[in-house]
Amino acid sequence: MRFENTGIQDFKADLTRLDEVMEENGLIRSEQWDYERANYDRKFELKEGVYYLRVQAYAIEGDVGAHRAIMQLLTPLLGKHYYPHGIEYGSAENFPHTLVKQCEQILEKVSNEISQFAITN
Repeated sequence: MRFENTGIQDFKADLTRLDEVMEENGLIRSEQWDYERANYDRKFELKEGVYYLRVQAYAIEGDVGAHRAIMQLLTPLLGKHYYPHGIEYGSAENFPHTLVKQCEQILEKVSNEISQFAITN
């Protein structure tokens, strides 16, 4: 599931500040990065299954590994984990309404916080 209208995909931001905001909101970069990309994930364990809210970003300047990069954020995703195959983000998935609402609230908070330091063109 894609969260199209969050405005997050319009932001460019410093990696260090982005890491701080994401972590404060439960979205962890952890090992989900390489030198050009980063994934911020928040895990939800519900009776219906395990779900992940993911915000992806890629470096438009600098190096993620060196902790000096300007990141372009992408449209946030919600996916369901299927063992052992991985996470499915498809539109055919059924996501609990309460989970979708919770993710929308998290993304709104993240968007508001990032807008305070986002880089404009």
